[in-house]
Amino acid sequence: MPIERIYLDNQATTPLDPAVLEAMLPYFTEDFGNSHSDEHTFGWSAAEAIEQARLQIAHLINADKYEIVFTSGATESVNIALQGIAKNAPKGRNKIITATTEHSCVLECYDYLETLGFEVIKLPVKEDGLLDIDVVAKAIDAQTLLVSFMLVNNEIGVIQPLNEISKICKKSGVILHTDATQAIGKIPVDVDELGVDLLSLSGHKLYAPKGIGALYVRKGMEKRITPLIYGGGQEKGLRPGTLPTPLVVGLGEACSIAGERMDEDMERIARLTEKFESTLRELVPDLTLFGNRTERIAGNLNIGLPNVVGAKILNRIGDKLAISTGSACASSSFEPSHVLQSLGLSKKLATTAIRVSIGRFNTEEEIEQAASWLLETVGR
Repeated sequence: MPIERIYLDNQATTPLDPAVLEAMLPYFTEDFGNSHSDEHTFGWSAAEAIEQARLQIAHLINADKYEIVFTSGATESVNIALQGIAKNAPKGRNKIITATTEHSCVLECYDYLETLGFEVIKLPVKEDGLLDIDVVAKAIDAQTLLVSFMLVNNEIGVIQPLNEISKICKKSGVILHTDATQAIGKIPVDVDELGVDLLSLSGHKLYAPKGIGALYVRKGMEKRITPLIYGGGQEKGLRPGTLPTPLVVGLGEACSIAGERMDEDMERIARLTEKFESTLRELVPDLTLFGNRTERIAGNLNIGLPNVVGAKILNRIGDKLAISTGSACASSSFEPSHVLQSLGLSKKLATTAIRVSIGRFNTEEEIEQAASWLLETVGR
């Protein structure tokens, strides 16, 4: 049977793993109790499931389960962490640092904090998308409160050297947060090895449902966070509100599966990624790969096809091939994304970018067909 459409946009969102759905279903219909109802078995069952999920997430990142706070997703986690720390800043610590290539939820949060009087530093990256450790070290001083850098970039897939950055932060007593949304389940993540104090993640990037995420808060750090909302005191008061048990269970199960099959997924996805790129290069040898070639996750290909605007490719192929672009279409002009602009690319080259992201459920047949469609479209 011919393939009618293919999904290669797994960095935007992933399909729900069938095993995750199966784990969630009973908590919609049978064990539907409020996990905060501690007087009866319905509440006990939900509470037990939530604590099991907390343990599964903690195990994946080598944390303690009591360091996991459930949220609606990474954007909320980021805001709880960054705003919460900033609003409880000690006197003399009013400098906060991030990178120009961060996700908009971090950049816009920093812009908001700037209106509250914080000195915001957005560090440049090198041409390959990686931070320069010397530049980071020079930026951090006794006035620095907080540093936030992505572990894996959502557009170009590069892996930042957070373990080196954390050593610099510790010397100056600086809090380190990372948006690890694109890393969790794709590469090994150990909060102790990385040396981070706060870590944000989102379920729908690792085959769990949308609308659920978590914030890792290193033990003791919760005392330094001012909550954004107030209510029933759930999640140590950092994120009050009734927890969505089915979604929490789904996130926990997805993390458990990721831990079990990470090596297998990494090897297989790397092979498919190499196949896709090599197939394209046979006919387009001057194809450009954006971002560091080796320090990146498997599955991410942010590439430029010479003299072809990426958004125009998507307009012609989007009915059958789901990929995305590093360029945002605004009216009749195509403006490069802030990430690509940060690499110092010419506007012409940056607008050629398309992002292909391969996931757990993609097949070799799909990769072959997708490459064929893409080459055919570029040829036209």
